Amino acid sequence: MPEHLELQHLVELSNGRDDGTDISLNLYENRRPLLKRCPFLGLMLAALSSLFFSLCSVIVKGLVSVDPMELAAFRFVGVLLPTIPVVIWKGEPIFPKGRRTMLMFRSFVGTSGLMLSFYAFRHMPLADASVIVFSVPVFVSIFARIFLKEPCGVFNVISIVLTLIGVLLITRPPLIFGSVGLELSSEDGNSNPWGAAAAFGSTLFGANVYILLRALKGLHFSVIMTNFGCFALVQTVFVTWLIGALCLPQCGMDRLLVLCLALFSFSGQILLTMSLQLEQAGPIAIARSADIVFAFIWQVMFFNEVPNKFSILGAVLVLSSVLLVGFRKWALALPDNSVMKTSLGVLAR
Repeated sequence: MPEHLELQHLVELSNGRDDGTDISLNLYENRRPLLKRCPFLGLMLAALSSLFFSLCSVIVKGLVSVDPMELAAFRFVGVLLPTIPVVIWKGEPIFPKGRRTMLMFRSFVGTSGLMLSFYAFRHMPLADASVIVFSVPVFVSIFARIFLKEPCGVFNVISIVLTLIGVLLITRPPLIFGSVGLELSSEDGNSNPWGAAAAFGSTLFGANVYILLRALKGLHFSVIMTNFGCFALVQTVFVTWLIGALCLPQCGMDRLLVLCLALFSFSGQILLTMSLQLEQAGPIAIARSADIVFAFIWQVMFFNEVPNKFSILGAVLVLSSVLLVGFRKWALALPDNSVMKTSLGVLAR
C-alpha cells in the first residue's frame, strides 16, 4: 500500500479520529509557532518523502540481480526500524487481545500488496506502475461502501470511472486496443500482462488495508506498524525462499543499493509522519502526488523509456482523480463557516 495512505490514517487513528479530517487539534496547536515560520513546511516534507519513496521504486526496477520479493523483505526493515523505539517508549502491548487476528490479516494484506507493487515496478515501465499503484485513494470508497456501508456518491463514482479509464489507457489490454495495444506495449516494455495485473492487484490490496485500519481504530500506530513489519519480514522471507530466490546480494553496488532501499524507506516514513503532524491530511495527500511526477522523471533519466501518449493521458486522468479526492478530503475537514469551504463548492458536500 502506498505510504501516504498508510501513515496518514495511522496518525488519525492514534489520535482517536476516524472521520478522515485532521489530526489532533492539540498536536496542531503545538506546532503553530513552527508553521508561522514556515507555513509550507508540512507540504515540503511530504514532497521530500515522495522523493525518497520514488527512489525506492527506481532501486527495485534497476536492481535486476535481486528478486523483487527479496527486495520487499529489505524494504520492510525500513518499516520496522522507526516503530520499535516508539512502541517501547509508549509501553503499548504489541499483541493486544481481541485484535490479534485482525492485525495478522491486515499485515498479510498489506504485505501482499507491497510485494505485488514491487513485481509491477520490475516488469512494467516505472511511471505506469507508479500511476496504477498510486490510485489507491480512489478505490477506497468502493470497499468502504461494501464493508463499512459508507455512502458512495456521484463524486466517488466519477473519480472511480476516471481512474479505471486511466488504468485501461496505461495497460492497454489487447481485448480493447487490439494490435495497436500490443505494438505500443512491446515498444515501451509493457508487454508483460502479469506486471499490469500485479499493479492493479496491489491497488486493490492497498484499498482493503485502509478499511482494515479503520477496523483497528483505537490502537496506537506503533503497535500496528510493529506487527506489520514483523509479519511482513516473515512472509517476504518465506515467499523468497519458496521461489528459490533467497540469497545475499552480491558485494559492491548491489549491497549498497539494498542498504539505500532500507534507508530511503526509513527516511520517507519519518518525513511523512512529520508532515502529517504539521499539516492536514488532505493537502499532504495532494503533495504526495509528486510521486507520479518523480516516476516519470526517473523513467526517462535512468531507463531511457519515453512514455507514449496513452500512458501520459492515463496518468493525467488518474492523477486528476487522486488530486480531486485529496482536495475533497481537505474541504470536508474545513469548518462549516470557512470561506474556503464555501468557495470549493461541490467538493465540500
